[in-house]
Amino acid sequence: MQLTLRYKDLHITPEKFYVEACDVGANDVLAIDRVSTEVTLTVKKDIPPSAVTRQIYGILGTIRLVAGTYLIVITKKRKVGEFFNHVVWKATDFDILSYKKTILHLTDIQLQDNKIFLAMISHVLSVDGFYFSTTYDLTHTLQRLANTSPEFQEMSLLERADPRFVWNGHLLREFASQPELHRFAIPVMHGFIVMHSCSINGKYFDWILISRRSCFRAGVRYYVRGIDSEGHAANFVETEQIVHYNGSKASFVQTRGSIPFFWSQRPNLKYKPKPQISKTVNHMDGFQRHFDSQIISYGKQMIVNLQECFRYIAFDFHKECSHMRWDRLQILLDRLAEQQDEFGYFLVDSDGKVVTQQEGTFRSNCMDCLDRTNVIQSLLARRSLQAQLQRLGVLHVGQRLEEQAEFEKLYKNAWADNANACAKQYAGTGALKTDFTRRGYNPIDKFLEKYPIKEFARYSNMTVYPLHVQKDWKFLALPIIMVVAFSMCIICLLMAGDTWTETLAYVMFWGSASFGTLAIILYNGKDFVDAPRLVQKEKMD
Repeated sequence: MQLTLRYKDLHITPEKFYVEACDVGANDVLAIDRVSTEVTLTVKKDIPPSAVTRQIYGILGTIRLVAGTYLIVITKKRKVGEFFNHVVWKATDFDILSYKKTILHLTDIQLQDNKIFLAMISHVLSVDGFYFSTTYDLTHTLQRLANTSPEFQEMSLLERADPRFVWNGHLLREFASQPELHRFAIPVMHGFIVMHSCSINGKYFDWILISRRSCFRAGVRYYVRGIDSEGHAANFVETEQIVHYNGSKASFVQTRGSIPFFWSQRPNLKYKPKPQISKTVNHMDGFQRHFDSQIISYGKQMIVNLQECFRYIAFDFHKECSHMRWDRLQILLDRLAEQQDEFGYFLVDSDGKVVTQQEGTFRSNCMDCLDRTNVIQSLLARRSLQAQLQRLGVLHVGQRLEEQAEFEKLYKNAWADNANACAKQYAGTGALKTDFTRRGYNPIDKFLEKYPIKEFARYSNMTVYPLHVQKDWKFLALPIIMVVAFSMCIICLLMAGDTWTETLAYVMFWGSASFGTLAIILYNGKDFVDAPRLVQKEKMD
């Protein structure tokens, strides 16, 4: 495999960016022309002595905004752990560097738009959960990597990465088109990774949890639901649990994703917006596309029985587990046990020989695919881990993981952290069910480059929600009318007229006006809620 270079320094001159690698013996230097945007290779001696030098840890990619092209670099990182002797890093800070030396050529409106775009990109980069490795492919499961060809093994990390989980794939398009530059490109995944060295019965093993969030239908809660025309599900996450003991490696994979139909749940002024099923599309076509992809990637699916590869299990989490009755979850586990044993898990021995394959996956989902989904996944993963550790000889016959207090605490906290990470990335808030797990505007499309900036030249041709939305008269008039009418109704009650009939007439008039205005506002609730900007209408309708 062609490894990605480790970065040392970024040298900046008025004409070029020079990226120098710190690998022993590496002489190649990446040169980016700030005028022509051309990216080429040069050598260290070509770096001007006058260049301003700063340390970076990777190139996230390039993006074109109103003011021109920008280079996004990783400026801070934190070591997560080692993955089979490969170091995994978490990117914790970034910088966005303009190719242009000045922005005096922009109009006031262009300056304002460019500022908004930069704020969007900065917001996405501030969301926790970007991971990378310069020597290991984090986007594939152990089983997928074990079933690849020698040619695949020789590919660069950028070439071989699963595009579903490369969040900077579009940002690296200029690098992808030039194979000689692949060594400077770092595929970055978004999600959650935790690694722990554990001990049970005096036997030490590594326990790893990886959640890979798909970038194909990225978006935020409520505004992005269901699937798109290609069958990509909103909030799709592939979660892999890995055990490494004495050279043997075991893996158990699960997926989560929005209910695979065309539906939406646009926010309005109600506490809980009602889900809407689209009546103008072929649901079976999208459903088929989604699960055709699932079967290719993961094998059999535990889902709705519309094809022979599918089975469906329904479990009303709120009803069964109301009033903190978490023990009721065992009902679901018992129903799934036979299927889980049939699916199995992936296991490769210390000699690299594949012992068993995982024949299928559980695709879990609730409304948001967050709290309840994470609880169920953690229980299924524990059941698989129990079987793996017994087979590897870590657990004695008859021993239960639940009895290993130290590991049980670590396990529950890790899965709770996974729940929080997935919830914050999709919903903006932490998970709500971590009590059980522990104890018993949308800028994403711009970041993913779904909309190159040239498409914003004429807002009249836009197929997205524009940056500057002209508010309709009702946004200001209706709330004012409602407040005035309600105030007059109260005044009429406090300051009675000469007769009770006169007072009643005034109260009824102003009361009807206030409640009538409120009804109109609620009816047009979607228009009174701020919607994410730069979001495909297909995602939101």
